[in-house]
Amino acid sequence: MPITYTSGEQVEVYRFNWPITIGVPATALFLQAWLPRYFPAFAMLDLPLLVTIFFAISRRNPVSGLLTGGAIGVFQDALTSLPIGINGISKTVVGYAASSLGVRLDVENAGARLLVTVVFCVVNKIVYFVVAHLLVNLTVQWSWPHELWSALINAIVGVFLFFALDRFKQRT
Repeated sequence: MPITYTSGEQVEVYRFNWPITIGVPATALFLQAWLPRYFPAFAMLDLPLLVTIFFAISRRNPVSGLLTGGAIGVFQDALTSLPIGINGISKTVVGYAASSLGVRLDVENAGARLLVTVVFCVVNKIVYFVVAHLLVNLTVQWSWPHELWSALINAIVGVFLFFALDRFKQRT
């Protein structure tokens, strides 16, 4: 499970057709809004974040990654009672960072995907906490054990989700 450095010429950049580009995030947003209402255990999952990480790492284009993260985050905010932009900002940061990292590292194996997803889940939560607490002045609770446990669960689900979504990749 080594994470290896790859040169710019060795990196494969993928694209996705429009139904996948729109349908997968829309499905993730729907499931994120619907599942925790009926199954509270699913509240730990952040499916829109996992989709953001997948598309950002696959496309390996920082601008595309930040736009994807921002759009998914803003739509996620629209489905909650929170101020619009909190998830948008945190997922924009993650989308940009994930696509920038995808350019430099080979993240096509399960171990690398697990590690990268754990890191980006924690980064997402830190940015979310800073924005919600300092900029919007919301009362947000932070618990390292809970956030790390949540990141690990998201990463495990993410590895399986990423392998399922790999079928829709198209080489550029």
